[in-house]
Amino acid sequence: MSDRDFPLPDHHDPHPERPGSAGEHVLQDAMGTGARAERFLSDQMSDRLVPSMREFIARMTMAFVATADAHGECDSTLRAGPPGFLRVLDDRRVAWPEYRGNGVMASLGNITENPHVGLMMIDFTDELIGLHVNGAARLVEDEELRREHPDLPVETVPGRRASVWVEVTVEEAYIHCRKHIPRMVPVDDRRAWGTDDVRRKGGDHFGVAAARKAAAASQAEIDAAQADPRETVRAGAGAPSGE
Repeated sequence: MSDRDFPLPDHHDPHPERPGSAGEHVLQDAMGTGARAERFLSDQMSDRLVPSMREFIARMTMAFVATADAHGECDSTLRAGPPGFLRVLDDRRVAWPEYRGNGVMASLGNITENPHVGLMMIDFTDELIGLHVNGAARLVEDEELRREHPDLPVETVPGRRASVWVEVTVEEAYIHCRKHIPRMVPVDDRRAWGTDDVRRKGGDHFGVAAARKAAAASQAEIDAAQADPRETVRAGAGAPSGE
């Protein structure tokens, strides 16, 4: 444990002129990183997608999406598709189609309560660089978005047809440096887009369902024994002693 006392923001922002939150500014002062942060923000932060960012997004095959509900409870998820599934609509807007999923609607539900989202896109194979895009999201019906952008491609793979689109208005866009990004090698592997096949979706990979079934079975035995103590006697008596 560190003996450093990290100051907590008290809603007073020591540097309201800087981009970012009061918490960021308080910790920058406490840890002596203010000058470094200002240099980064001045050099790298943009309020729109510059041409090189737009090109980068257009060739991405996945993005990590962070959302939170109205209470601030967070959720992070992965969205993936062929290059171009992330659509740059203009220098202030990017959108992606929501494919058929598990039906929970965690991310979309959060967006209906709290529009703030954070996107993280990483090129793991070539440039080893990342791009953050933060902004305000809204849900848009497929027909509505196509009326505004008739050049959207028509998807022929059933599992990749959009049930709805998420459109993000960009507030911040900035680089994620390459020094801690691992290099990965892409594998040509066909995906079962939108499948409901349990095995292809991963099944009970982490054993949650199995653990719950085992716990339920164990609880059922306990409940039965409490309801009829003789069940405990029978279970532990074993074979007759021969007396």
